[in-house]
Amino acid sequence: MNVKTYIAIFLCALAAVSCSDDKKIGVKIDNDMIEIGAEGGTRNIWISADDQWVASTNDPWITISPANGRGSAVCQIIIDSALLDEPRQGMVRIQNQNNWEERHDISVSQQGFDYAITLDNPEITIANYAALGERTFDVRVKTNVDFDIEIPDEAQSWIQPEEYKVDLNRGLRPREVTLRFNWEINSRDTERNATITFKPRKEVTLAAQDGLSVHQNASDPIDVGTRAGDSVALLSIARALNMWQSWETSESMNNWSNVELWEKDMPGCTDDMVGRVKYARFYMFETKEGIPFEVQYLTAAEELIFYSNTNSNRFSLSTGEHITKLPNLKRLTISAYGLTELDPSFKNLKSLEFLDLSGNNFEEIPSVLTKENLPNLHALKMNANQRIIIYDLYNSTTTNFGGLFEETSSLREFPRRLLEWDKLDTLILSVNYLQGRIPDMKDYTTYTQADINAADSLPQALVGIPKVLPNIKRFSINLNRLTGELPEWLLRHPALDWWDPFTLVFTQEGKDKDGKTAGFTNEPINLNDYYEFYEGKKYLDPNRKTE
Repeated sequence: MNVKTYIAIFLCALAAVSCSDDKKIGVKIDNDMIEIGAEGGTRNIWISADDQWVASTNDPWITISPANGRGSAVCQIIIDSALLDEPRQGMVRIQNQNNWEERHDISVSQQGFDYAITLDNPEITIANYAALGERTFDVRVKTNVDFDIEIPDEAQSWIQPEEYKVDLNRGLRPREVTLRFNWEINSRDTERNATITFKPRKEVTLAAQDGLSVHQNASDPIDVGTRAGDSVALLSIARALNMWQSWETSESMNNWSNVELWEKDMPGCTDDMVGRVKYARFYMFETKEGIPFEVQYLTAAEELIFYSNTNSNRFSLSTGEHITKLPNLKRLTISAYGLTELDPSFKNLKSLEFLDLSGNNFEEIPSVLTKENLPNLHALKMNANQRIIIYDLYNSTTTNFGGLFEETSSLREFPRRLLEWDKLDTLILSVNYLQGRIPDMKDYTTYTQADINAADSLPQALVGIPKVLPNIKRFSINLNRLTGELPEWLLRHPALDWWDPFTLVFTQEGKDKDGKTAGFTNEPINLNDYYEFYEGKKYLDPNRKTE
């Protein structure tokens, strides 16, 4: 083979090698830049290769899948959501595994999160009424900043948020927080509206901020001042109280049990009151709230009774203001209900003559109960207000046990303002935790000669003795923790023998907070001395046979 032949073969081989090198592609990518929002996500990169390749990054917030391969493939670049409000930069490198000099860099740019407080639903409509456990609504808030809930002053009486916590353990990544709000019944015939705002607890600029608009439907109209309106009010009150047995709507209100209607010939009845509710009794029910708002529509009512609430000893309720809007109300019983306070507007019941608050949980006698606020009241019953029965107050560590305990816990003296309520003819305070002495009232008004001259039964010796509760006929303070001496005004009271004092006055029990055994040091053995003082009185022996 000659030289020319060798040269021709070499050139052909060289051409073949050159042709083969032109077909080899190495590693290539279709994009060298990724831009993504703060929420993060996935981007696909197409890798063209005829060799082995490796993908890598030094940024912990970037993940690559797959991280290596042979030949062409789709590589996923997974970017985490941002943690801060500032943008960040990262990089992904694709390299030929057999030739590290051959590489391609992909820049990754991610925006930071803007501060924002947004709502899934910025507008809520609620009913005017629902049962107690159903008066709530939930709101989902998406946020990356802690916030306070701001409710307008005029709406704070009917919207209250429950406790909540914004957990920002993921930096500025928005978190979804579910807030629960409680709402109150709308007793008005107009819609209520409020705009709730969410205010950041630190100084930031919000890119988005939603407010919550709350609309509450108006109350169903009640034809106030009519018989029909009264019937609707009665049924609504029974519903709100969860009364065990309500009235049959198909029956005439004339036939409803525990309901009395005004009739034309009744004393005090006017033409517009005929057929309306004069008296109603609500009993055996289960509520955790004050007197329902519908009671305010019973404007012709003269007497109302509420008693026997399930588990009443567990509650600390107020009457609410609605019961105080009844101008004709004369007799009111709220017994075994769970009360610990009367609404301040209770003073508006100027016509009230009889008030029974027995069997509740009062720690003290409400300050609103004064002769000035209730000028026509002549009978007050607040017996058996013991939430918990305690025999020895000295050894007790329990608190809030009712029984009017706080009324005498500091002064250790029977409430003087009740003894100065001259118009009272009935005062029942039995079975409570009243402590200390009964005041002697020596600085109070005394009987005068004019009083003796005006009454045949009053002895001359009564002059100068304090004239305490001069109209009282029923006085019951037994089974308290009273101690000390019985004052002269009590032992010489004109009505003492009517009170059955050995049962309803003198008898005390247990020990008071000072460790003293309850009872009086000068309790009389009998009433012989009393009848000697009142020479004109005759002992009424119940066993004596009448002639």
